Amino acid sequence: MRYILALLLALPTLAAAQCGPDAACEIDGGTYHMIDPGVESAPALVFFHGHNATGQMIFRGGIRSEFAEAGYVVIAPNGTPIEGRDSRRWAGREGGLRDDVAFVRDVVADAQTKASIDPGRIYVAGFSAGGSMAWLMACKAAEEFAAFVSIAGALREPNDTTDCPSAPVRFLQIHGFADNQVPFEGRAIRDWHQGSLWDSLALARAANQCRTHPDRIDMGDPFRCRVWDNSCDAGTITFCEHDGGHGMPRGWTTLARDFFEAG
Repeated sequence: MRYILALLLALPTLAAAQCGPDAACEIDGGTYHMIDPGVESAPALVFFHGHNATGQMIFRGGIRSEFAEAGYVVIAPNGTPIEGRDSRRWAGREGGLRDDVAFVRDVVADAQTKASIDPGRIYVAGFSAGGSMAWLMACKAAEEFAAFVSIAGALREPNDTTDCPSAPVRFLQIHGFADNQVPFEGRAIRDWHQGSLWDSLALARAANQCRTHPDRIDMGDPFRCRVWDNSCDAGTITFCEHDGGHGMPRGWTTLARDFFEAG
């Protein structure tokens, strides 16, 4: 009887410990998924899923092999539920159902109680709507993260861009030339706009006090990159284009990790 009682008392603790890539970690305001490699003072990647997806879905392919298996804590917050579906969305703009910036801060704080994370090496990335979330976090909380990567996303409108980004940033934008889902110019959707990538990059250049034209252009394969670094007072900005459409191009994880670790 004592053994059974002790086991029952331990069940909440066991359940909390088991949250991870499959079972969601719960906090006030929402949920997230996580992989903890068990490394002391590990770097961490906060990755935002795209529209009509979930944090659980990001633990595939390159994110697992390039980050989790390389010793990164990978944290995947869930957006707000989509009515009638099991998937989630990110507003990425003012007027959303939840203060997503505050929620992400709470997610990171909770993850730090579960894993040993180096606070100076917490990175942010996201795809599509998640890429817009990466821009929003840079806009509102740049000083809290070491670097940012957006794949096929821009800062959405409307958003207050006063002092945005909130500090100089290290930002990598990856975008497909043939992307017509989130085109470079953005597109209007009902009463909001996906945002112009050119406007987002201009905001980052202003925050970093970089000159308008890039310091160098790297014509690689598959990525062609425009880099602002030497002319900036602080931070760096890299814009890498590829020939594909709206997607996560092969090699993006290596490009992103190299960018993170170059800082």
